[in-house]
Amino acid sequence: MNAQMRLVSFIFILGLVWFASCAPPTCYSRTLELSNEIMSGLDNLHKSSRTKTCAEFLPKMFLDVHNSCIKSKLRDFLYVTENLPTEHCRERPRIRLLKRRVQILYTIISRVCYRDLVFFTDDCEALETGIISPRYSEDRLERLIEDA
Repeated sequence: MNAQMRLVSFIFILGLVWFASCAPPTCYSRTLELSNEIMSGLDNLHKSSRTKTCAEFLPKMFLDVHNSCIKSKLRDFLYVTENLPTEHCRERPRIRLLKRRVQILYTIISRVCYRDLVFFTDDCEALETGIISPRYSEDRLERLIEDA
């Protein structure tokens, strides 16, 4: 009987842990997850022999949900995917999936999570190069100059 009580307790605790991990994603966690999916999907498009020729037309993109330029970058990316030069490229399943994910991310950022996301930078070039340049406010810059 004692072993049965331990087993029931163990199963109950596992059920609680599983139930606690089933919480719905927040806007922030969903945008992070989706941006990572888009980045890995874009990387796979460039590496796959089937989609490499079509991926050459797609712009480079390094998504950062903390960058205020992300909406315009996603909008530009959607425009390019809708206007790929060949029908063959537009109808590739991986490209269509990537386009759908970008549309969902754009909708989440611009409509669903409007005002929930905090943008720390407005470095539009970083979304194309992947290199984030530090930007200091005037007070911080003055302190750095005074310390030098």
